[in-house]
Amino acid sequence: MRLALEEAARAPETGDVPVGAVVLGPDGSPLGHGRNEREAHGDPTAHAEVLALRDAAGRLGSWRLTGCTLVVTLEPCTMCAGAIVLSRVDRVVYGATDDKAGAVGSLWDVVRDRRLNHRPEVVPGVLADQCAALLTAFFRAPRP
Repeated sequence: MRLALEEAARAPETGDVPVGAVVLGPDGSPLGHGRNEREAHGDPTAHAEVLALRDAAGRLGSWRLTGCTLVVTLEPCTMCAGAIVLSRVDRVVYGATDDKAGAVGSLWDVVRDRRLNHRPEVVPGVLADQCAALLTAFFRAPRP
């Protein structure tokens, strides 16, 4: 989670919300990383999770991330939850919950929907206070 927090801390440099993600390979080593870059690239899909999954898939040469863990500072949204299911990661670890858009247990629970063909393990609340503090500071600060 500390690596994901480092990614998140860099997102505000481009005006993006501080969310960071890291994909850990089956051996626990970092395989992919990402931070929110919607503002940086004008891309509504440039969420930290999607970018980390893309990075990991590119390094592996496969879209199947079986055996991998996605670590993210904020509970994933519905788009990211869908990408998680489709990428076949084994585990999702997240920090702060997102009561307004969370799709991994808060508002929705896409990743554990029994109608889908893949359901990763979910580990919520890891370093939640630090993850939430980063977001709170960002939204309290004046922006241009």
